[in-house]
Amino acid sequence: MNILFMGTPDFAQKSLKSLVENNYNIIGVVTNIDKPKGRGMKMMPSPVKEYALEKGLKIYQPEKVRKNPEFINEIKRLNPDVICVVAYGKILPKEILEIPRFGCINVHGSLLPKYRGAAPIQWAILNGDKKTGITTMYMDVGMDTGDMILKEEVDIGDNETTGELWDKLSEIGGKLLVETLKKIENGTAPREKQGDEFTMAPMLAKEMAKIDWENKNAKEIKNLVRGLNPIMGAYTFLNGKKVKFWKVDIASNIGYDEENIQIFSNGTVLISNQKNGLFIKTKKGILSVLEIQGENAKRMSISEFLRGNQINEFEIFE
Repeated sequence: MNILFMGTPDFAQKSLKSLVENNYNIIGVVTNIDKPKGRGMKMMPSPVKEYALEKGLKIYQPEKVRKNPEFINEIKRLNPDVICVVAYGKILPKEILEIPRFGCINVHGSLLPKYRGAAPIQWAILNGDKKTGITTMYMDVGMDTGDMILKEEVDIGDNETTGELWDKLSEIGGKLLVETLKKIENGTAPREKQGDEFTMAPMLAKEMAKIDWENKNAKEIKNLVRGLNPIMGAYTFLNGKKVKFWKVDIASNIGYDEENIQIFSNGTVLISNQKNGLFIKTKKGILSVLEIQGENAKRMSISEFLRGNQINEFEIFE
């Protein structure tokens, strides 16, 4: 089976690695163009390109795939049996979808049709879901609307972050892609229509990272912190300085009950010391900060942070 692979981040790299390790014939790898990264803004290849270079695979990096006859003709010339698409980052036109005889197969990071869109893993954490998984599917012209092939479900831990779930699902995605291709090859691949109930999972916006102390409870803020770790971090302000939270939990038994703390504004520091930690009132419940990052500083544990930085009790996070 001749495979054209299309993908960009490390999530996709795991699927490409699974195909290589299972001795599939990769006739080409399509990935996004190199992008500037870091302080020096050095042009860096995608994780998929890095792995493809390591394995000596043919690489294509078109700036666009729509209305690009030269690239589409190149795919026709390659004549793939199947195109495997994993977090590529571009929507494929019908002209490409119709080229391979077995179709285009996508590895999607949710249990479809639960989340359609670019960020299903992040939104599962942000919404506090208890389960998610991987779905392989036949691609069509819609956004993640194609017929489903295989699924694998996983539990989401109460403290699991987007980064941790991303790594876990990337491993499962690679394994499930190989299983899917084996079934396609021997003619036993199932084909299941999706239901009409779905939620869109769009790319995350920077604006959503600011903690809303006034309207969000401890559980919602915890899910925000988990969901944005390690992408951008949830942030707030104290005395005009930006502070990021990377790990938090919901606190209990700290000497305050729900009635006692109602006199304080949401975002008020209830306890702050190196021994006990940092505890903040929310709309409902108390938030315990476990890992924090001060302005122009590195991430550190709350005890390490409070050793060198003062946060006074009854100060209010903005």
